[in-house]
Amino acid sequence: RKNTKRVPSFRKLLRTSQIKLDNKLKNKQYKQKSAAKKYRKEQKKLREAVRDAISRKPFPLEECKKKQVAGKWEEKEEEDALPLDMMDEDDLKLMEDLAQKASFLTRDLSSNEPVHVKKRKHESVIEKYEKVPRRLQTEPEKELIHLLPIKDKTGIIPQSVEKPVLNVAHDEEEDTEDMEEAEDFSEEPLPVLTPEEMAAQRRQKLQERKMHIAALASAILSEPDSNIKKLKELRAMLMEQDPHVAVIVRKLVMVSLMEIFKDIAPSYKIRPLTEAEKATKVKKETQKLREFEEGLVSQYKFYLENLEQTIKDWKQRKLKKSNVISLKAYKGLAEVAVKCLCELLVALPHFNFHNNIIVLIVPLMNDPSKMISELCVEAVKNLFKQDKLGYASLGVVKVISGLVRGRNYDVRPEVLKVFLHLRIKEVELQKDSEDIAPKKKFMTYKEKRKNLSRMQRKWKKAEEKLERELLEAEASESKEKKLKLHTETLNIVFVTYFRILKKAQKSPLLPAVLEGLAKFAHLINVEFFDDLLIVLHSLIASGDLSYRESLHCILSAFHILSGQGDVLNIDPMKFYTHLYKTLFSLHAGGTNEDIGIVLQCLDVMFAKRRKQVSQQRALAFLKRLSTLALHVLPNSSVGILATNRIFMQTFPKMDLLLDNESQGSGVYLPELEEPEHCNAQNTALWELHLLQRHYHPTVQKFASHLIAGAPTEGSGALPLDLSQRSATELFETYCMKGMTFNPPVASVTPRRKDTFSQMDSFVDEELNKQLQQHISETVAHKPLDFAKHLKESSLA
Repeated sequence: RKNTKRVPSFRKLLRTSQIKLDNKLKNKQYKQKSAAKKYRKEQKKLREAVRDAISRKPFPLEECKKKQVAGKWEEKEEEDALPLDMMDEDDLKLMEDLAQKASFLTRDLSSNEPVHVKKRKHESVIEKYEKVPRRLQTEPEKELIHLLPIKDKTGIIPQSVEKPVLNVAHDEEEDTEDMEEAEDFSEEPLPVLTPEEMAAQRRQKLQERKMHIAALASAILSEPDSNIKKLKELRAMLMEQDPHVAVIVRKLVMVSLMEIFKDIAPSYKIRPLTEAEKATKVKKETQKLREFEEGLVSQYKFYLENLEQTIKDWKQRKLKKSNVISLKAYKGLAEVAVKCLCELLVALPHFNFHNNIIVLIVPLMNDPSKMISELCVEAVKNLFKQDKLGYASLGVVKVISGLVRGRNYDVRPEVLKVFLHLRIKEVELQKDSEDIAPKKKFMTYKEKRKNLSRMQRKWKKAEEKLERELLEAEASESKEKKLKLHTETLNIVFVTYFRILKKAQKSPLLPAVLEGLAKFAHLINVEFFDDLLIVLHSLIASGDLSYRESLHCILSAFHILSGQGDVLNIDPMKFYTHLYKTLFSLHAGGTNEDIGIVLQCLDVMFAKRRKQVSQQRALAFLKRLSTLALHVLPNSSVGILATNRIFMQTFPKMDLLLDNESQGSGVYLPELEEPEHCNAQNTALWELHLLQRHYHPTVQKFASHLIAGAPTEGSGALPLDLSQRSATELFETYCMKGMTFNPPVASVTPRRKDTFSQMDSFVDEELNKQLQQHISETVAHKPLDFAKHLKESSLA
């Protein structure tokens, strides 16, 4: 009969070997304890014997010998007992003399020495110790090993073998000899190396380790199926013990294993085999593939555990038993471990243990170390950007929500800002309604029989079969499933946002929440619109928000109203008033970057709600934006002027501000915070004349275009590259973050000028400076009609 015993799997071999190692360790420890206990007992006996010998007391006879000797003497006495009258007088006298001597009474009767031998005055301690009775050493019971029985004609014959007993004494002697040799060897002085020799030796060791790592990695990458066991050998180098190269070798091994797993990991998740699948016989190729997958998953798991342990040791400020690596070097190891985890998080979102990596990375986003925190935040952003299906994004959002709630909203704002990179913005309800429509159903047999001929039924059958095969081959995620994942993800995001709005309004997370609401507000359920608008308005009215946070509040409110909120009968006049009041808090300093949020607000408030905006409100915003364009950087000026262009083309009668004559009664009040009542129709856009002389060429083009009335055709029209871009795009295009002029300044060859031309240019510059200073002072202190001042200054 053939042996049908299955070959144990690689995972089982790993598990068995670990159990054997644990048992060996336990047996070794037990033997050491037994030997130590036995040694302590012997030492205790020796001390007791020495103590008794020093006390110089008569040594007691053995109880067993007492009994034996007493029994013999009694027998002899019974046999040899004679009456005293039958003894001679000389013998009786001798017996009486002997009885009076102490040595006769206390003498050890088991001794063969004669009575008259003189005792030594000072008997040695060792001889007295030797007199202590020793126990007989009984032979230990021999342990039997039962073997398979043998079947004979007579019957079954049991077989057994004695277990070999190790000679402990011999081993101890060998150990002592080895220790003595080691001591002798350690007593030899080690050769003292110079720093140059030590550096050369370290370089040589490091080069050897690098070559070994490269050889193992190359072998694994060339044939992963055959050399999967070499992953274990490479992973064992994570425990490098040489203190001179341990840190660098461990870092190299971490990065090498990370690249190997990214390369050899399959594009699917490996699931564990069921008992039924393990029991079935499969081909050699299938069995080999199974072993490869099991080995890959187990080594990948051990590798992730090593990375996790490295990070935990650094976080808990722990050192290993062998102080090979200092605590300071552990930080570098932890940073490399975090980088590897971040790479695996982004590169293998489909593979096993991805949720475990998420649970490790997300808390590190709130780490005190800025470098580690930025690494994790960037990794999560990249994961959101490339996640097309939504499984990984949903897992990360769940963990972040739990982290924020578990820390009682005491986390960094960057943790919540990663929600802004979710790809849910690509899901639009109108498009998804088509995708959610029921799938095409194939015709039933009765329908075919009723509506089609025999030949048509035949062709229809072949066509449906082909469609089914194409659907199976495509294996793409259905739009319905994708929408379901996105909806669940968005619900968790909004739950997190609403909790912070309700319970932690003074938290530093509020700006990130408002920014997120501004982005995803068009996807909020209509039922929450009223409550959310009330909360946003109360936040603005409280006065606790900064200008940036209030801008996000305004943007969120108008995103709500411009989407599904069109059906709501709500007047957002308070939000218009607050934005009008906030505009003058922006300038060319640190607030210049927030002009982008203002441009988004203006686009939602005016361009998409043109029918709900009055003429007075549009004129007031146009005038204030033109004034603001004088106080900001060129990219902001370009964006503001592009918004003014949309105002003039969208709303009628905006050209009133290009005329010096006033329309109606009243005086323009630039400092009034109500745009409806500031009489903006009685002023003029004199700022455009100053912007025509701006040093930035694009600002000059926009100013000239607006003075001409913002025509779409003709000589005053803008070039296509400027007219077809939105205000936000122009703001980002002409950004000056790199501290460079955009567009670059063309080099001009210097020309010689005579004295009079130089004086004329100097006078012109001084006049322009004085004119600008006079106008700015007038704007700040005297709220009058500045068109008259412009006329007077031009006449002067």
